[in-house]
Amino acid sequence: MRRFGSFLALVGGLSLAVAAVTPALAHEHPSGITDLVTPAVVRIEATAKIKVTLLDHIGELLHVERSYDVPIGTGTGTVVNPEGAMVTLTRVVKNDLDLEVYAANKIFAAHHKVKIPADFERHTLKDEQLNHHLQECYPPKQPTATCIFDVTTDLRVFPNIAPADKEGFKAEIVRTGDKPDSPAVLRPVGRADGGAGLPTAPLAAAVPTKDASPVAVAGFTGRPAANLPETVDIGHLRAGGAGESGRQFRDPENKANEPEKLGALVDKGLLGGPVIEDKKGEVVGLLVGGGKDARMIGIREVTKALAEADVAPRRGPIDAAFEQALTRFHTHYYGAAVPAFQRVLDLYPGHTVAAAHLKTSQQKRGTAEDAGTKGTTTAADTGETPLWPLLVVGALLVGVVVVCALLLWRRRSSAPDSPESPSAPTRPPLTNPPANTRPPLMNPPANTRPPLTNPPSAPPGPAFDEKADATIVVGRSFPVLPRTPTSPGQPVLVAKGPDTKRDPGTKPADTPTQQKYCTGCGMGLGPAHSFCGYCGQSVKT
Repeated sequence: MRRFGSFLALVGGLSLAVAAVTPALAHEHPSGITDLVTPAVVRIEATAKIKVTLLDHIGELLHVERSYDVPIGTGTGTVVNPEGAMVTLTRVVKNDLDLEVYAANKIFAAHHKVKIPADFERHTLKDEQLNHHLQECYPPKQPTATCIFDVTTDLRVFPNIAPADKEGFKAEIVRTGDKPDSPAVLRPVGRADGGAGLPTAPLAAAVPTKDASPVAVAGFTGRPAANLPETVDIGHLRAGGAGESGRQFRDPENKANEPEKLGALVDKGLLGGPVIEDKKGEVVGLLVGGGKDARMIGIREVTKALAEADVAPRRGPIDAAFEQALTRFHTHYYGAAVPAFQRVLDLYPGHTVAAAHLKTSQQKRGTAEDAGTKGTTTAADTGETPLWPLLVVGALLVGVVVVCALLLWRRRSSAPDSPESPSAPTRPPLTNPPANTRPPLMNPPANTRPPLTNPPSAPPGPAFDEKADATIVVGRSFPVLPRTPTSPGQPVLVAKGPDTKRDPGTKPADTPTQQKYCTGCGMGLGPAHSFCGYCGQSVKT
């Protein structure tokens, strides 16, 4: 068993040696700090459509109808499930401006030819009659109102696809927050995609708590186009800060004013864009603020808004195929990445990131940069030792050690447990015995050996079984021994040792064992033998 334990230790060492070599073949999942998210980034434009009817009854009754489009907000959104549900900020799709006041100022100034600013404020006119009609036009609606309004919100979503979608698709508001920087949830009107859905972004479970944690932000400064791709920049989160007040940014090296830099991006269109953590490429929050103070609201507020809107974030088949392709691409297996990216484009033909990486993979496939071709080059070409021969040799060594150890273990298990115990004495076979060692048993001379009178009784042997199988006695060329006359019932000769006398007070077990001999061949018998082990003769014959 000691050798078997040594075998286990040796196998463990070899396994560790082989395991130390195999990590060179392992493919770590790429960080893909923005690649996993940017396909799901969209441009959102919210516009209020106002239809207003002016009832002019100063002279003849006239119905004047006008329609105005009022921008509400623009920003960036992130798709969170294949059905197209998106998250952005409330102020991207909703504001507190009085749109009906704006429409009243516009239509009254145009129809009555008076100067009224086209803004969201209430104004007065010097002409009392016109001023009376203007005040009656402002909301809220009254029985004497001179204006009738119909206000709707038009949400257009422009996905990150190529060729660019100039019209976008419609969406509707599912939920908005109480504050302008609260998360808002949108969903497309009808299907805006194919059967596989839209690309989605992975959401993190928590926000990094470490000070100066590196992140990236992404979004669009305008409608996506070939000459206007997504904008990506880096930042670092300052420790502390939570809730809708947001978490600030800080450059740990103080080389850049990150709140001001990212605030300028917010003003250009990255409002509500995803903040992406550096290691797993997951969304940890949304970009808020603006001006010289950009901040981030955390993922906890985002997931809470999704839960209240009854929207479940999840990944889809496009994302699964894209992650596999990214793994091959970022580990420089360009030959294997080509069919993987083609699969992504089969599912979603407009996937801009997959198309760009496919082009790069096709250019680098089979070159020195392709890790898939390095395994086929010789050691002389690369200057390195191929890895697969080492693995094969290691596997063979482990196999040999296992087989040898099993054979050794079986051999030791068949041996007696205590090798120190003496084995029974054996007597060599009588081959070519010296002449006249013992006279032949034919015609023995009279009184060659005096008969044994009152020989000591031998312990009885086991009873002979008449029904047992017949024993086949193999004849051997032993010299014939002289027959010694014995008393009836005494078929064997018993030799007494020097100390065969037993005290009357001693038990039979205390007396020395008496040696018995076969009467046919003269060989020694064991205490319990029923047949001679050399000639096969029964001890009772």
